[in-house]
Amino acid sequence: MREVGRKFRHLGFAAVVALATSGASAQPREFSTGQRNLACGSPASIGDGWPTATPESVGLDGPRLCGIAARLVATNANVHAVVIVRRGKLVFEQYFPGYDEPWGLGGGRRDFDATTKHDMRSVSKSVISLLVGIAIDRDLIKNADEPVVKFFPDYSAVKSPGWDNITLRHLLTMSSGIQWDENRAWKDPANDEPHLGSDDDPFRYVLSKPIATPPDTMWNYNGGGTELLGNILERVSGKSLDEFAREALFAPLGISDWEWMKYRNEHIASAAGLRLRPRDAAKIGQLVLNKGARAGRQIVSAKWVEQSITPRFQAIGYFGGLFYYGQQWWMGRTLTGDKDVKWIAAVGLGGQRIFIVPELDLVVVTTSGLYSSPRQGQAALDILANFIIPSVRDNNAR
Repeated sequence: MREVGRKFRHLGFAAVVALATSGASAQPREFSTGQRNLACGSPASIGDGWPTATPESVGLDGPRLCGIAARLVATNANVHAVVIVRRGKLVFEQYFPGYDEPWGLGGGRRDFDATTKHDMRSVSKSVISLLVGIAIDRDLIKNADEPVVKFFPDYSAVKSPGWDNITLRHLLTMSSGIQWDENRAWKDPANDEPHLGSDDDPFRYVLSKPIATPPDTMWNYNGGGTELLGNILERVSGKSLDEFAREALFAPLGISDWEWMKYRNEHIASAAGLRLRPRDAAKIGQLVLNKGARAGRQIVSAKWVEQSITPRFQAIGYFGGLFYYGQQWWMGRTLTGDKDVKWIAAVGLGGQRIFIVPELDLVVVTTSGLYSSPRQGQAALDILANFIIPSVRDNNAR
């Protein structure tokens, strides 16, 4: 999904529970509004629709959250943003300079603030899931159990035997059984993922892959399936993926500054190309927390959201531990003191995370630049377990 192998490798999820490290130390920075400098996570007012509040006003311990920056410095974690939303209000945000590899721009040290878009990488997959749900709500797609090949009649001559049994839901849950391997060096000819960006016709490549196991029997991480879903959305809507996403999801959420990048072959990178401001990524999380609704409007059905965040397969390895996978969404739990807290997450290479904690009415977003580190995701889990969840001071969050 990338122009350069190391830069865009997705299966760096393999040891995400180890501690994130980088040569660039994270240093807290202040965000200037022109009137005052906001330190220690006070949200800036930038007119993006977020109501803001203090942590204390929504039952969080502000001083505890103020320890996040020191922790990131002490662990040399290359985290670029931490955004916290509670009870539908933005209550904390901090940004840090550090090494990054923005899509198509090369690696280097960069600054970040509330207005900076960040590569979200495979968080894009979770957004594709929401868009599929919207297409079903609009009767553009009958349901998720429709056969994939129905949408690709022009590829009937190249599909491998067994494809007739694969449904959209199998692609969503990464249980299609397609022979697919992304867990290799980028230049390894057996790595399937580079073909998504380098082949003139990546859909032909995916549809011609043999079926290794019966569908719905084994989970295997597969960005090729997400690419098919993105193209299906284009076919049923009559719009490009970015046009459909703008109209159906981003505009209703008040997200106006975003990009969905293309591969070198000019196909939109459905599985990895989304770039968002962290505050706008938090709107995606809040939408899921609110069961598909925003400001009284049902953007995607509650039924679809529930289906998407219901565990369907154990997913071992991408976080470095035992987690669960739904329809392009991850599920896990964090033990903090005597609290065993379940969460839902959108996960992207390098430390991009949207955590949704329904029982605490909480959304947390982190962005980071550890694209090739086997320890890329620990910083997000560390501050969730040791700072954010322990900062909750009420027992009746929702």
